[in-house]
Amino acid sequence: MKLYYIILFLTFIISHNSYSSEKRFKVHTLAFYNLENLFDTINDTSKRDEASPIMEMKYNRSEVYNKKIKNLSKVISGIGFEETKTLPTIVGLCEVENKNVVEDLINSDLLKNANYGISHFDSPDERGIDVALIYRKNMFKILNENSAYLELKYASGKINYTRDQLVVEGVLENEKIYIIVNHWPSRSGGELGSRPYRNKAAELNMSIIDSIQSINKNAKIITMGDFNDDPTNESIKKILGAKDSRNNLKNSDLYNPWENLFKSGVGTLVYRDNWNLFDQIIFTGSLINETKKRLRYYKSEVYSPKYLFNKSGRWKGYPFRSFWSGGFTDGYSDHLPVYMLLVREL
Repeated sequence: MKLYYIILFLTFIISHNSYSSEKRFKVHTLAFYNLENLFDTINDTSKRDEASPIMEMKYNRSEVYNKKIKNLSKVISGIGFEETKTLPTIVGLCEVENKNVVEDLINSDLLKNANYGISHFDSPDERGIDVALIYRKNMFKILNENSAYLELKYASGKINYTRDQLVVEGVLENEKIYIIVNHWPSRSGGELGSRPYRNKAAELNMSIIDSIQSINKNAKIITMGDFNDDPTNESIKKILGAKDSRNNLKNSDLYNPWENLFKSGVGTLVYRDNWNLFDQIIFTGSLINETKKRLRYYKSEVYSPKYLFNKSGRWKGYPFRSFWSGGFTDGYSDHLPVYMLLVREL
């Protein structure tokens, strides 16, 4: 197995005495990215994909699709590269139509040499969009994968078909980790009216985490996704119980580093000139309270190079989305990617 190393300058606090030293670490980037309607050009009569932006276009669909794939691969190839000098180890994805579009993505010129595998299940979502996970097969080995169905109903009693939650159990650096990929119900109809749906999604997410911890209370669990809620909203703060501080953090507690970032003005998407931070990677305290020689958390970041923003016009400073007003903008996504670094001292 080819190893990738990086020299990081870290400051450790031990017995209230701090010191800086040069150390060698094995570093892994784990990321999440909302791909904004990555649909193919084939009409699937079993779903409403004809309402997707690319299917609504009358001309150049194949050209647009190929450019969309190229643009997204450029983004993914850059996430965490500054720190690791290599491509991400694991990336959670949402707003993908099917496994085929994910295969096209990982076979693109910028990603094909990373030897990515795919974890994906078809969801019953009304729009025909799914979540997925791509992972470097020489670094992460999947032991088990399944799709957790989220049962929702409208006030009328009609079923509200939405995205499943993808649950992956695997091995990274000879340690077992669990990853849950989410795309919770949107705020369509208003935040307040749609809140119960996201709260239900949070309850499902918590039940998955509880079931894992009932077997191993010290399990290393990462739940990532577009939660369509900010870190301070009820679904994240109360139902998941995600904490914003490392102080007195138990191995079974959920830690959310994005809450303090959000409070400082950091976001991943803009709505009516206000930044939201819907895209988050939340994880158990077991990734913080770990010894130096084992896999543990280092930092979290929003990936935000200048090219991911509109440079002028009405939407200046907004994420440079790929579709707008019935056409292709040659952009990327209306969301910015997020990532975390996991390290193991050598």
